[in-house]
Amino acid sequence: MKPIKLLSGFMTVGFWTLASRVLGFVREILIAAYIGPGPLLDAFVAAFRLPNLFRRFFAEGAFNAAFVPMFAKRLEADDGAQAFAQDAFNLLAVAVLGLVGVGMVFMPVLVWATAGGFVGDARFDLAVGFGRIVFPYILCMSLAALFSGVLNATGRFAAAAAAPVLLNIFTCSAMIAGAVLGQEVVTWLVWTIPVAGIAQLLLVWHAAARAGIRLRPGKPRMSPQMRQLVRIAVPAALAMGVTQVNLVVGQLAASNFENAVSWLFIADRLYQLPLGVVGIAVGIVLLPDLSRRLRAGDDLGARDALSRAGEFSLLLTVPSAVAFVVIPLPLVSVLYERGATGPQDVAAIALAVAIYGVGLPAFVLQKVLQPLYFAREDTRSPFRYALVAMAVNAALALGLQPLLGWVSPAVAATVAGWAMVVLLWRGTGRMGEAASMDDRFRRRSLRIVLASVIMGAALYFGATMLAPVLSMDYWRYAALLGLVVSGGAVYFAVGQMVGALRLSEFRSTLRRRQT
Repeated sequence: MKPIKLLSGFMTVGFWTLASRVLGFVREILIAAYIGPGPLLDAFVAAFRLPNLFRRFFAEGAFNAAFVPMFAKRLEADDGAQAFAQDAFNLLAVAVLGLVGVGMVFMPVLVWATAGGFVGDARFDLAVGFGRIVFPYILCMSLAALFSGVLNATGRFAAAAAAPVLLNIFTCSAMIAGAVLGQEVVTWLVWTIPVAGIAQLLLVWHAAARAGIRLRPGKPRMSPQMRQLVRIAVPAALAMGVTQVNLVVGQLAASNFENAVSWLFIADRLYQLPLGVVGIAVGIVLLPDLSRRLRAGDDLGARDALSRAGEFSLLLTVPSAVAFVVIPLPLVSVLYERGATGPQDVAAIALAVAIYGVGLPAFVLQKVLQPLYFAREDTRSPFRYALVAMAVNAALALGLQPLLGWVSPAVAATVAGWAMVVLLWRGTGRMGEAASMDDRFRRRSLRIVLASVIMGAALYFGATMLAPVLSMDYWRYAALLGLVVSGGAVYFAVGQMVGALRLSEFRSTLRRRQT
């Protein structure tokens, strides 16, 4: 995959992920307005986090890391790729069906284990009830992840990246309908999630069939290839799911404080925008490309792909992190302060956003570095690093609670994120030239930081000048838009001047996509 085509893949996935995240913003805005921080939202967050947690283990984590390289190898060699995918589909379906059955029966135990602070109040029973409705969502998402892996391995990124948009379309429509009809909005939201999961699965299933990979439910068999897949997938699942595990540990700590689960959830969703657009796009596109290059012995090409992925990540992530640290209050206030979400909630959410912002580059760099291991079918090293990062997160989230209170999970997640990056980076030392960044990356990364710092200063002074307008009804939206646009203009102008980026490269990519 040539550099322009690689960047085009990033932009394809990034575009659809951006669409999903923007609609996700709309979803979170509606949740904050119609439900708001409190027992109902705390219970919903705890319930919905359960299928998302296990999705990382059975879906994206295991299959992006283990399934994609193994399937891509067979696809290129014309060595039974269809049969391999069919066996993986059958095995995954049976495993997740069993998990769903166990989860439905032992839902009170799952809620107790992930939100122990709910025990003894209304949030516990609410979370158990919501959990039994949304937990089957994991089956649809796990199978959808397999089909997405098939599509990504064949170079078809659009359908897999577009599927998550359906969840946000369905949930936003359901909440608006519930509000218009004067019914309990959270009930509409909860019941819509499994329906949206079915729609997402059908979309990628159909797209895979059009790509020539037609899979049907069947009896699973544990072939040598499936045993190898499981051996690779088990440690990869934890390594890729470390962020979700850390969120659950944070939730466990936050559940002891009123409204804290809701505050951290909303803050997490805000910083997920750049994390999703950049990190997920890089991870999805980079892994198949690195796998192909390393199998072909193209170390120089692998190094170039890795460096351009790192460069692209920092280009968009560092300025986003600076903005979250410099102007969190205007961002949160304009986006969420309405309806059931008041000024006290906004101040708390803004504090968490600033802390998460410090860790944003780390969360994205993990997506860049992990494919170096997975492309070599090495999932044990990231597994060990993930265990260290999880220990750091748990120790800080629980240990800092007496000192920092409800905000300790955000601090812990940020520190653990950077610890994971350091471990991954040090581990690449034995991989040779293919795992090192080139001189262009080193030059541009420093210039990206410089341009971002100058942008941050411009945002700070702009927010100070616009403070009265940012508190006005209606006008605050235009003021925030102007602030963000002007900050972006400063960043790209300075970046072009100091050599942090070249707009001509983006124009070349866009022309390539149109041809």
